[in-house]
Amino acid sequence: MRLEHGRTDPDARYTDWLDTGALTREVLGPLGPGGSGAYLPVLWDVGRDRAARARPRDMPDGGVLLVPGALLQGVGLAFDVVVHLRMSPAARRRHTAAEHAWELPAFDRYDDEVDPASLADAVVLADHPDRPALVLAGRFSR
Repeated sequence: MRLEHGRTDPDARYTDWLDTGALTREVLGPLGPGGSGAYLPVLWDVGRDRAARARPRDMPDGGVLLVPGALLQGVGLAFDVVVHLRMSPAARRRHTAAEHAWELPAFDRYDDEVDPASLADAVVLADHPDRPALVLAGRFSR
């Protein structure tokens, strides 16, 4: 579905590239309350641009799952803690390689429609990646 409108459609990048069903089924569900504790550590092979099926792993007692990714908020996924890396539209344009510039409208739309910084527990301002600034929010600011 994600390539139905071609490889460089910003609306498809925003709405179709994240497989929330697989992330929930293979990772978040098994690691959530009542889950088996066995999760898939990789769902996508970025280099080959195709699904990757790794062997399930058991989460060790006290383990922490980090889920990195773009456009993850506002799509019904449940996380205990969210840290949002915030970059202004101007900084995104400066730091985005020309071959990925087609994605920029998707991130602008995400900022406008979801306002991910307002949903996060903490926000890291990343306009200058060599000098990130942490902004505490939500339960961490008390």
